[in-house]
Amino acid sequence: MIRQLYNVAGHCFAVNVNENDRIVSSLTQYEPFRMDASCDVPTVFELDVVEVSAFPSTEGFVEENSQDDDGSEIVSGHVGDSPFFEFRIRGAAAGRLLTNTAYNHALLTTLGEREYGLNCSLMVMYALSTARLQTALFHSSVTSYQGKGYMFLGKSGTGKSTHSSLWLRYIEGTELMNDDNPVVRIIDGQPWVFGSPWSGKTPCYRNVKAPVGAIVRLRQAPMNEIRRLKGVEAYAALVPAISGKRWDKALADGLHETENLLAQRAHVYHLNCLPDEDAARLCMETVTKED
Repeated sequence: MIRQLYNVAGHCFAVNVNENDRIVSSLTQYEPFRMDASCDVPTVFELDVVEVSAFPSTEGFVEENSQDDDGSEIVSGHVGDSPFFEFRIRGAAAGRLLTNTAYNHALLTTLGEREYGLNCSLMVMYALSTARLQTALFHSSVTSYQGKGYMFLGKSGTGKSTHSSLWLRYIEGTELMNDDNPVVRIIDGQPWVFGSPWSGKTPCYRNVKAPVGAIVRLRQAPMNEIRRLKGVEAYAALVPAISGKRWDKALADGLHETENLLAQRAHVYHLNCLPDEDAARLCMETVTKED
């Protein structure tokens, strides 16, 4: 087996593949996060990519949850005591993942669109293995401005990417950090946001980090207005944007701890907005003034 190491937001993980398998080299978005394979570092998880014939039987699989997003589906459940996931694209299976209950070691077999199956497996394993480490994988678009990261949350189609693009267009000095799945960590009591290999349809795979300047939940509206959220409102604004297996109590407790710390220590806002320059400027002027 060939071992490849990656470091995303300070958490290291390893992918182990057969010597003649070139699947890892095809995932170029992971290159900025690649480490020297000879490094002796602790890992949050190890993923072994195996042939279909070497993958354990899934007889007795019990489905617990299914998520479908624009033709991409994740079916999850368990085989015996072991959590199991199947990743499908356009109705066809691309990968099957079986992990231990500690989420620190998993087996993957890929089918069809192999790179898609591996990428989904790595993202899911990362979210699960770090959920108890004051770390969260967000569904968000995030920009950096004057040394801080500004995160935009909202339901699919709300305009997260559009709002980031407005900052990039109209607010000089803005850069895109990630456009779909940045990582947030609490470090020494303070929230930091990191780029990741998972950026949706926008190829933005940057190994960068910044202290969180503000987290802004967006809603399309016929006017531009913004207000600060605190306490329960701030907490409630964060929860829908965080990926996780919430029916697993240990993971849910870890995510709750992170969400609670973020609600207390990050500035959280609600922005009703149009997709225009005024919305971007109102947001920027408000959230940076209160940093």
